[in-house]
This record gives sequence, C-alpha cells and structure tokens, in this order.
Amino acid sequence: MSAIAFPAPDAGILARRDSILAGLSRLVAPDALITSEDERRPYETDALTAYRRMPLAVVLPSTTQEVAAVLRYCSEAGVPVVPRGAGTSLAGGAIPQEDAVVIGVSKMNRILEIDYASRIAKVQAGVTNLAVSGAVSADGFFYAPDPSSQLACSIGGNIGMNSGGAHCLKYGVTTNNVLGVTLVMLDGSVVEIGGSHLDSPGYDLLGLINGSEGQLGIVTEATVRILRQAEGARPVLFGFPTSVEAGAAVAAIIGAGIIPVAMEFMDKPAIEICEAFAHAGYPMDCGALLIIEVEGSEAEMDAQLARIVAIAREHGVGTVKESKSAMETAAIWKGRKSAFGATGRIADYICMDGTIPTGQLPYVLERMDAIVKGYGLRVANVFHAGDGNLHPLILYNCNDPVEAQKAEDAGNDILKLCVEVGGCLTGEHGVGIEKRDLMTFQFNEADLHQQQRVRAVFDPRWLMNPAKVFPLEGRIAA
Repeated sequence: MSAIAFPAPDAGILARRDSILAGLSRLVAPDALITSEDERRPYETDALTAYRRMPLAVVLPSTTQEVAAVLRYCSEAGVPVVPRGAGTSLAGGAIPQEDAVVIGVSKMNRILEIDYASRIAKVQAGVTNLAVSGAVSADGFFYAPDPSSQLACSIGGNIGMNSGGAHCLKYGVTTNNVLGVTLVMLDGSVVEIGGSHLDSPGYDLLGLINGSEGQLGIVTEATVRILRQAEGARPVLFGFPTSVEAGAAVAAIIGAGIIPVAMEFMDKPAIEICEAFAHAGYPMDCGALLIIEVEGSEAEMDAQLARIVAIAREHGVGTVKESKSAMETAAIWKGRKSAFGATGRIADYICMDGTIPTGQLPYVLERMDAIVKGYGLRVANVFHAGDGNLHPLILYNCNDPVEAQKAEDAGNDILKLCVEVGGCLTGEHGVGIEKRDLMTFQFNEADLHQQQRVRAVFDPRWLMNPAKVFPLEGRIAA
C-alpha cells in the first residue's frame, strides 16, 4: 500500500550521516548503536508491516542518562527522533523515517521496586506488560491492563498508546493504572511527573503523557498500580444466532448497570479462526460469541451471572457455557488473545481500532459488514465489546495492490462510521500514521491547532516522532 504519505527525508541530515553516527558513538556503548543496513532492517517497521522506512540509525540506551544524552545530541543536531518500545504498534507509531534516529528502550527492562503496602511497582520502560503481573502474581497481585500483545509489548509503548486490553472494562486502560513517569525531554532534561501516589497536585501532565505517542518526550521509567487478585474469576461463553443479537445483549447488560471484569465479542469468522488455532471449546453453531468474565466470591459470581444470563436469554442466546476449571479458563482466553496471530495464519489483514457508544453496537455491526462486503472483502470481528472498542480484522491479499487499497479504504470508512455515531478514531492502538489523515474528520481546524500548540511546548521543531498523529498539511509552527 502507498496511500499514506511520509515527509521527504532531509537531504542535509542524510549528507551528515557519518558525523551524526560519530557523535552518537561517543554517547553509548558500541553494541548500543546500530548502523549497518542489515542490523537496522528489523527497525524499519512495526506491526503495521505494510509500511517500511529504513532509519538513519538505531540507538538502544541502557539508562535514563543515556537517553538524555542522545536526545540532547539529536536536538542540537536537528535530527528527528522516533521512540520505540517493542515495535508491536498496529497503527505505525514506531515506523521511522530515513532521516530519523530510532531510540529504543528494549534494554531498559528491569523491575526497580515492588511496594505491596502502597500497591505500586516501579519499572523501566522496556519491561514487558506481562512481566509486571509475573513479578507479583505469586504474592496475589496483578497489573490490570492486558493488551493481546502483552507477552511482547512494553510498558513504555503502552503509555505511548494508552493501551487497554480485555479487562479494561472494569479496571481501566493504561492511564488509569500509571501513577508516575520519568520523562526525558527533547533537550535532554529529565522530569518526574506524578509519583507513588494518586492524583498529584498541579496540572494533569501525566494524563497528557499517556497516549502522547512519543511526541512529547521519552518515558524511561514508570510507577504503576498493582492490584490484589480477586477471590475467584469465571469466564462464560454465550453463543448468539447473529452479531446483531450479541451486540444488543452487550448494550442491555451495560445499560443495566452490570460491569463484568471483561466482555469480549467474536463473530462467526473469528470464532472459526480462533477455535482452529487454540481449540478453546468455543461453540461452533452460533453466529456470534461473547466471552463474559465475572469475579469475586462464588456467591458474588453466581448472582452477577444470573442477571447476565437472564438478559442474554432476552436477546436470543442459544449457548451458555461456564468454565469449570483453570484449564478451561486458560483455553478460553488463549483463543481470544491469539485472535490476531491466528488470523495471520489464513490471510493478510488490517486491524482497525475505533470506539463507539455501546448502544450503537447492533447498528454499527450491520454497517461494518455491509461496508466490507461492498469492497468485495471479508471481515472477522473480535473486540472489547463492553467499552465499545472495535477491532474488525479486514482480510485481504497484500500482494494485490488493488485489494490492499480496498482494505485500507474499507478501514477508513469504518473509522468514519465510528465518529459518525458519536465515537472516536482510536480506543487503544493510537493514531500513528494509520489514522493520521482521518484526524480532520474528527477534529476541526481549531481543535487540531490547539492540540499542536500543546505539542509545541515540548517539541517546537517537530523532531519527536514528527510524521505521526497530525496530518502533514496544515501543521502549525511553535
């Protein structure tokens, strides 16, 4: 695909590449500076693999001080910087430019402190999401945000994109679970925002950093909330004849004031794909599936499930299957969390990320199906139904340029639909380059200019991840 434009590389920076590399080599160890083409190639893209750009160089610092030194040098040299966590961004948030230096935090992967009394953990930005829960699970705690890529994605990247996951319905997304960060500014200065306590005084700069997509600075450390594990948890499979009936059930459950810990949706294509991969025991005779998990004591779970089952029966549920063991629970969630990878076994796909009011689910599901079929393509829907965060997987052949363009156009139409019904362009994947040129569909010129004015306080020269989030046309100077 070639529909998304990148700015032309700065010829002056390219001509100075040797001197820039020499300057960087004085700041970090030899194995932390990647310069050869073969070694740079893994960093030319992220999980939005349809787009690739070879970076000028890659730096992998090990400390906050090294990050500060590299950023200060790049700022003084006028070299763009692309922050990178684990490279799992589905919106192209970590795709570089030919005149940019990638600064990756993968070597900063230590858990620095665990304080159970205060229910916090202090970690470096390169620690994987799942590693945080792994470090505290033996003591009965966990870290709530759980994106499907949690085995690989890093806390720094989660903060950049404000990631969520299946259990964000009850526990919130990243911004609800981060208390403080260490942020390195473009000029190399290091600031502490927030701390080890809730609701720091002053402006909510922490809320600004979460979801800022690497445009305001580089997070090197974070203080996150850890929570006590519930007494018990029980996922239940609900099979419905159609996606519309499943969507209506979701809206009715949320409308009744019931907040399960998770509520995940799969339509028939997604069910078939995930079951073939994970053998999770999903019902195969339904048109749509909800995975609804409740937690608490046995009595609490029974009471909540009774209300949910009653609402599901009002909306035509055909199958209700409770997990009876830890093994069944693991299989159910393996199927859901493997959805993206399992789909990749059978076709190329674009994974969208729009968010809608839950009351609009039945209508939007019908319209999404019609949109994709209108382009002659197929779609598999798997998403966080409880908070209306849609993840339609549009299947196509990446070797067919015409079909690839149709897939991208269908995805854009779906995101526009999300905005039209009162939702927004992204729930947890970020804007990146994928949704950058749709920002004018959601925001007017005054809205975008005000956001850019805030950005300019941190980065007046557009050196931090400059090709992302805001359309290339109409950008304002500091």
